[in-house]
Amino acid sequence: MSIRRALSKPFVTVCVSLVFSFSTHAANLTVGYQTGIDPSKVPQADGLYEKTIGEKIDWRRFNSGPEVVTAIASGDVQIGNLGSSPLAAAASRNLPIVAFLVSAQINAAEALVVRNGSGIEKPQDLIGKTIATPFVSTSHYSLLGALKHWGLDASKVKVVNLQPAEIAAAWKRGDIDGAFVWSPALGEIRKTGKTLTDAAQVGQWGAPTFEVWVARKDYAEKHPEVIARFAKVTLDSFADYAAHKDSWTEDSVPVQKIAKLTGANAADVPELLAGSAFPDAKAQQTSALLAGGTALAIGETAKFLKEQGKVETVLPDYSPYVSAKFVQQ
Repeated sequence: MSIRRALSKPFVTVCVSLVFSFSTHAANLTVGYQTGIDPSKVPQADGLYEKTIGEKIDWRRFNSGPEVVTAIASGDVQIGNLGSSPLAAAASRNLPIVAFLVSAQINAAEALVVRNGSGIEKPQDLIGKTIATPFVSTSHYSLLGALKHWGLDASKVKVVNLQPAEIAAAWKRGDIDGAFVWSPALGEIRKTGKTLTDAAQVGQWGAPTFEVWVARKDYAEKHPEVIARFAKVTLDSFADYAAHKDSWTEDSVPVQKIAKLTGANAADVPELLAGSAFPDAKAQQTSALLAGGTALAIGETAKFLKEQGKVETVLPDYSPYVSAKFVQQ
């Protein structure tokens, strides 16, 4: 089976067509999550979100941010977790969503790993090689940012669109030479590969990435208390991790819960947690994040995506797609 999987429609075109299918409100709260390693997976596993919100939650697992955006646009999901790149692409097409919490500032939690024996020892060796990443994801954005920094023409690298689980399988088959991806696939490919760069370094080169929790605007406007409670549970988990991170070892209860929920190896979880920063409530409300910086970063991401032909338009202002009021509540 070929690993070259072309998108049937451009991501942004799909979003535009789906925006018109927004329903007013689903009967139950449905939350779309991904397998990234973060402290909020603990209250998710414990059912604390349901207890705090006072409502049943249908948790749906997705492979990437663009999939989450599509589900939110269709009306199937009210709250979702996605990265800065798919958020920028969605906002650039005026999808009515709002980012209400920065869930992670990505550092070493996403990385470009190349296979042992692939012949890739330095960036220039990537020319002609097959590198996989989920398209329009934060990892894709970081990969393009790295290639730009290294002065490499992206068209000379065989960049293919694979989801994390597909990357792990393709790696085992020997179909790809490298991948820019997140956990648990990242932990698997690192066993027989080496890291060429990671999101932290690419961020220093001018292409930072982060993750956010977003909500449909119509849902957030009708149920602000739900969004605020969801944010509080998440922030409480960040605070718990910050206060006890040294005890979050491989055999600890929180790490075991995260590993079970995400499919990651428990031995990899502590390092993966350390690979991201999880802003507390005070940091969320600063000008560096929800009070201005997040919107500016989305705009810079959109500009880069436009250069790469991933979006058609860059908006003059992305602040309507970010709000600090739910954290303040």
